[in-house]
Amino acid sequence: MIPLETQRLILRDFVESDWQAVHQYASDPKVVRYLTFGPNSEEDTKNFLQKEILLQGEEPRQHFALAVTLKAQKQLIGICRISTLDTDNKIGSIGYCFSKEFWGQGYATEAVKAVVSFGFQELGLHRIFATCHPENIASARVMQKIGMQQEGYLREHHWIKGEWRDSWLYAILEHE
Repeated sequence: MIPLETQRLILRDFVESDWQAVHQYASDPKVVRYLTFGPNSEEDTKNFLQKEILLQGEEPRQHFALAVTLKAQKQLIGICRISTLDTDNKIGSIGYCFSKEFWGQGYATEAVKAVVSFGFQELGLHRIFATCHPENIASARVMQKIGMQQEGYLREHHWIKGEWRDSWLYAILEHE
């Protein structure tokens, strides 16, 4: 099942040696502006990777945090994850984050599309959702491009960095 391959990308499990590439984007205030974490210290990033690597061994595996790498250069440019949240109702969630040097080039859309297909075809999900900060227009556009529908506005949905934040809710169904 893993790695996933697209035209320009390979999405693979993280390894400990990825920490510096992950830290490059996870410590950038501009990159993590709308996210629940960061900017990370080196210790934060190493702890994150250790946790994700441990989760790779779960049986059955329900969480896939994948390193997004450029196929040609094998350079790690971001993360795209999918998690099964409700096995009875076949519901999963996705999230993603990319180094700012790779914004606006279609990599996020390509990676998210692959992860959503993986969720439906390999994990047997029926519904996959994601949220984004209302000001994160680029993230909303990624979700729209892959066919996710905006379903709602969640008021004070997350306590992030010392404040309540709203979120847009997007979802896509297996038959869509």
